[in-house]
Amino acid sequence: MRAIAWVALALAAVVHSVSFGAGASDIQELLFEVFEGAAPAVVNITVRGTAEDMFMRPVPVEGSGSGFLFDDLGHIVTNYHVVEGAEQITVAFRGVECCPAEVVGLDPSTDLAVLRVRRTDLPTPLPLADSSQLRVGQLVVAIGNPFGLDTTMTFGIISALERVIRSPDGRFVGGAIQTDASINPGNSGGPLLDLTGRVIGVNSQIISPVRASAGLGFAIPANTVARVVPQLIATGRFPHPYLGFEGFGVTPELVQLFRVAGVPMPLDRGVLVTTVAPGGPADRAGLRGGSQQQRVGPFMITLGGDIVLRIDGRAVNTMVELQLYLDGAAAVGDRVTLDVLRDGVERSLVVEVEERPDAG
Repeated sequence: MRAIAWVALALAAVVHSVSFGAGASDIQELLFEVFEGAAPAVVNITVRGTAEDMFMRPVPVEGSGSGFLFDDLGHIVTNYHVVEGAEQITVAFRGVECCPAEVVGLDPSTDLAVLRVRRTDLPTPLPLADSSQLRVGQLVVAIGNPFGLDTTMTFGIISALERVIRSPDGRFVGGAIQTDASINPGNSGGPLLDLTGRVIGVNSQIISPVRASAGLGFAIPANTVARVVPQLIATGRFPHPYLGFEGFGVTPELVQLFRVAGVPMPLDRGVLVTTVAPGGPADRAGLRGGSQQQRVGPFMITLGGDIVLRIDGRAVNTMVELQLYLDGAAAVGDRVTLDVLRDGVERSLVVEVEERPDAG
């Protein structure tokens, strides 16, 4: 009963909000139009493969997810984790079995993949929105195939922006969109749309103790799709930017540990560089790594390296923040400026961005 009451209150709030502008019937018509316009381009993806049982014997496995038509050449965008390890992939448009799909490109670091179907009678592809223009509270819909239920639409709002979610390869995707539109297993790879029918994100993850919608869904932003997908189509992979050093954030809590251990720390912010890859871009630019091993509380930390304060004028306090900036604002071949503190003196280093060695 509590869930029913919550839904009633949410719908009442929507009707109340539109009473100041468009009427309730207007938003109802918008929802009809979004579904009728977008649903034909949303696909149901079925993947088949093999796994090993407890006796190490191969057994067939099957999974499903969603995707959407990206262009009129038959390219389909979905999540990497939907098709990871698949041996056979088929897609269906609006409940009609279509055809086999081939993998064109994969990028586990952004959880994006591109498939292709070879047919000419395709529906109209879905356009991408500029996800930098999104606002919290904006009405959105998700279309996909939750629990295998074909072409299902759910409705909600953007709950938050600029979330950070973990990617399948253990890295991070920045700028993620949080929504309360119901997203469940099977929605992965499907579009999150605004009320003009443009894709604002690719539904990717949920937070839920029961693997069902708890009102905490996350979508990879459309601007990431716009940056990564054309490269996947062209080359099958996306070259991720790389500077060639490791470090950790200097937090006030860590500084306190340093003080207790009797280790001086000049700042309570920035990224302390521990190691620099020999011959890498940061090494060639003159970035200095640590040279002394020091126990600080329960940790063994390499000290004596530079502290990175800013990248291109933007303050950074963790390696995740630094990498998210690179992923969103830099490309291989660009030059970025690191402002660092060394021996109490600030200096600037210009680093040429290279492709991450393990990108694939």
